[in-house]
Amino acid sequence: MQPLYAIRSSNFSLLWFVVMVRVSPTDHKETNYHVARQMLKAIRDFVEKQIMTPESSAQGDPEHALRLATAALLVEMSRQDEHIHQAEQEAIAHALRERFGLSAAEVDELYRLAEEEVKEATDYYQFTSLLKDCLSPEQKEKVVELLWRVAAADGHIDSFEEHMVRRIADLLYLSHSAFIRAKHRALDE
Repeated sequence: MQPLYAIRSSNFSLLWFVVMVRVSPTDHKETNYHVARQMLKAIRDFVEKQIMTPESSAQGDPEHALRLATAALLVEMSRQDEHIHQAEQEAIAHALRERFGLSAAEVDELYRLAEEEVKEATDYYQFTSLLKDCLSPEQKEKVVELLWRVAAADGHIDSFEEHMVRRIADLLYLSHSAFIRAKHRALDE
């Protein structure tokens, strides 16, 4: 067996994925060899486009990765109660403008990218691990405050929304007192 392609995961620095394939041009069916090569090329192209490119761009602009992780959590919050309300979308846009000082066009682009990330995500870890490692405790508290604002934007905090905020706060290793301060600031406005 020969290793065909190896990639390094940005979130798990010690984890390597290796695709091992055994294909020999001397197989009795030459067409099998060509079909296998085309299939492997398609896999390699997919990995380069979907996995390697985001990693290299995130390393080039860590601020963009932080913005995207924050936006993805806010978008996911808006999806918790089965209906994305206009007020929640406006709260997300306001939060992104306030938090990152972005223009309306930049907010729209970040929101679109965040929606794509949320669709591909299997859990919150890929977003929270980046924020946990890069943000100060005060910045983490601000992210939780923004989550509360999005949750409350439609006038009602659903139990799923409350659970998500608690889960994110735990994954960010935010203290309970900071969690409560963030909640009060968001809900008292």
